Amino acid sequence: MIDHSRTKSLQMVDLRTQHQRISKEVEDAVQEVIGSAAFINGPAVRQFAESLGEYVESPFVIPCGNGTDALQIAMMGLGLEPGDEVLVPAFTYVATAEVIALLGLRPVFVDVEADTFNINLEEAANKISEKTKAIVPVHLFGQCANMQGLLDLADAHDLHIIEDAAQSLGAEYIFPGDNRKKAGTIGTIGITSFFPSKNLGCYGDGGALFTHNPKIAGQLKSISNHGQSQKYHHDRVGVNSRLDSLQAAILKVKLRYLDEYCQRRNWAAQLYRQQLQHLEDIQLPERKPYSTHVYNQFTIRVSSEVRDDLRTFLKEQGIPTMLYYPKPLHLQKAYHIYGFQEDDFPVAESLCSEVLSLPMHTELEEDEISFICEQINHFFYE
Repeated sequence: MIDHSRTKSLQMVDLRTQHQRISKEVEDAVQEVIGSAAFINGPAVRQFAESLGEYVESPFVIPCGNGTDALQIAMMGLGLEPGDEVLVPAFTYVATAEVIALLGLRPVFVDVEADTFNINLEEAANKISEKTKAIVPVHLFGQCANMQGLLDLADAHDLHIIEDAAQSLGAEYIFPGDNRKKAGTIGTIGITSFFPSKNLGCYGDGGALFTHNPKIAGQLKSISNHGQSQKYHHDRVGVNSRLDSLQAAILKVKLRYLDEYCQRRNWAAQLYRQQLQHLEDIQLPERKPYSTHVYNQFTIRVSSEVRDDLRTFLKEQGIPTMLYYPKPLHLQKAYHIYGFQEDDFPVAESLCSEVLSLPMHTELEEDEISFICEQINHFFYE
């Protein structure tokens, strides 16, 4: 069944080919940093932060070491204290809950929507208590959560919103009247990750925070650099989380291509849809009218009875897949202490047994997508 005539193997993410297209620009940018010897907090970091701020239309961008650090710095910057509750979706990557637990806060898991995989607004409203201080919506797989509803909920209960835009940089939330805002710039603070496989990824690790509040921006900047207000003057407890100049220089180059990358992912997603939409055994990712989609992942749902068999079959044909995510947060051993049980979040639990992410990246070719879809069709119909 494997197509031995193929000239290259299929990849979940093809960073090698993506780099080849921009290698000269990246190498020039890296050499400029090396020549300056300004490796930490050099001009390249400031220049990238300014360019990113212009792109997302945020007046304050604070680069940091990675997306997980960004979440921690955000919660520290808002002055959340041990025992405070933070609402977080049960179906997401562990980092979102991890920093809550590390800071002595209490993660309160919330079930998600079956069609978008994002936090369920009604379920979130039901989980708010007098100890709740913040909500962390995760714009999962590249599409914004229902931010208008979450903003209304936060306003009604005086809560902060920390947007986790690690998978959605470049997506836009569409308010009534076609008023658009970039993912990560709508709540009190937004965060993102520059992990290599992200839509805007560096060649190592990196992250950033966004805010429109100058006071909060000052606190975030200070916390990310040992709590300093000026060199050797430490006004608060902080962390050491800095985006190094080499990664910033690479990111500044790649930022120029981000819209093109997102368009390419949408093109690939549309091909998947056209060739899989007739399959009753598959549920394609839902697209909501209030958000654009940047497809950090293309995740389908398949009956739990055949999902793993399909994955094995595709592997045999040389097609990689991934499970994002195989177990919900509330059932992870690390979070048993909070007392959640099986069946507490039925949608999240069912998704973990049904989701399957197909190859999705900027370098996918039409024949590769057609091959993947042909094999999926073959599995179900032959």
